[in-house]
Amino acid sequence: MGRFLKTVAAVSLAVAGFAGVAQAQDTIKVGVLHSLSGTMAISETTLKDTVLMMVDDLNKKGGLLGKKVEAVVVDPASNWPLFAEKARELISKEKVSVVFGCWTSVSRKSVLPVFEELNSLLFYPVQYEGEESSRNVFYTGAAPNQQAIPAVEYLMSKEGGEVKRWVLAGTDYVYPRTTNKILESFLKSKGVKQEDIMINYTPFGHSDWQTIVADIKKFGAAGKKTAVVSTINGDANVPFYKELANAGIKASDIPVVAFSVGEEELAGIDTSNLVGHLAAWNYFQSVKSPVNDAFIKQWQTFIKSPKRVTNDPMEATYIGFKMWTQAVQQAGTADVNAVRQAMYGQKVRAPGGFVSVMNTNHHLSKPVYIGEIRPDGQFNVVWKTKGPVKADAWSKFIPESAKLTADWTYPWVCGNCEKPKFN
Repeated sequence: MGRFLKTVAAVSLAVAGFAGVAQAQDTIKVGVLHSLSGTMAISETTLKDTVLMMVDDLNKKGGLLGKKVEAVVVDPASNWPLFAEKARELISKEKVSVVFGCWTSVSRKSVLPVFEELNSLLFYPVQYEGEESSRNVFYTGAAPNQQAIPAVEYLMSKEGGEVKRWVLAGTDYVYPRTTNKILESFLKSKGVKQEDIMINYTPFGHSDWQTIVADIKKFGAAGKKTAVVSTINGDANVPFYKELANAGIKASDIPVVAFSVGEEELAGIDTSNLVGHLAAWNYFQSVKSPVNDAFIKQWQTFIKSPKRVTNDPMEATYIGFKMWTQAVQQAGTADVNAVRQAMYGQKVRAPGGFVSVMNTNHHLSKPVYIGEIRPDGQFNVVWKTKGPVKADAWSKFIPESAKLTADWTYPWVCGNCEKPKFN
């Protein structure tokens, strides 16, 4: 009897184990690595919901490779070292096939060694400073030549007001500092003198803007047309724009062009005094296209609110998720190495009304839009490129980067090699 009971127990455990393996094999897990608390929650929570919307839509259509897709959500809480810990948890413990996540570059830099060590894939959906190319990251947000450089070129033009003096205002971390290094070099290449460039950095969550805004106002009173190029990130934007209004700074006097302020951030601000200020993105909700109409409807239906807005990082998340599912279908597996190879050349008709292409440098080709803030918190597009712009992983305005190239196709496979010379 004892041997019989032991045999029954062993069989039961084996069956339970087999059922667990079968269940795992019937599910493809997707990691979601976005701050749902802390200073970046104002921007990142929406991207978590965007991934959940995409997963829900995919499952309603039968899943992926005949399997259900499951989103595994974690909250790194705007804590940069915690991002790495949560990334390792998703990859090693939860066994996710891919991760969609991060907003700030410091969070991306934190997780990068984890993804490279464990050979997993991260889809990063936010504009960033470039100067990076990893075989384990697909960058679906804008590189500097798809946002920062075109925005400054626009402001320099007659159409943009022929700006002569520049305030580079940013949050104190890698994205603003590197972007401003690129912009400072670009401005000087256009003949702008050092005394006509003012650079200022503030910590995450900064709230006391009175002195800084007063300095900006004084800097702009020198008799030359002045603009603010803002790489201020997160909830610090709310008091910054409020102080601009308090100081009576209008867009006609000192326009602000922002790289991290979109429809979601403006939804929490009284925009009546911000009309005319600018933002540079690759997508605006106000862009007219059938794909965008469907995207907005899908989002508002999923989130159960006709008032919720869409924005650029949401579109970048949408593009990345679509491309990943297409690559999985093409490869016939969610295996990282197979999917990575299948990603090159993937195309998605984006809500912004264009076809986005994934290049072998792990960056997208996409158009650039300059939008002007409206009273309702939306944007009027005042300028756009003629078509998609291919992202540069390495900036030609940084001497040590200008000689580098990124190409992850076999047999070249390199993200930071010097460009080959041909006779």
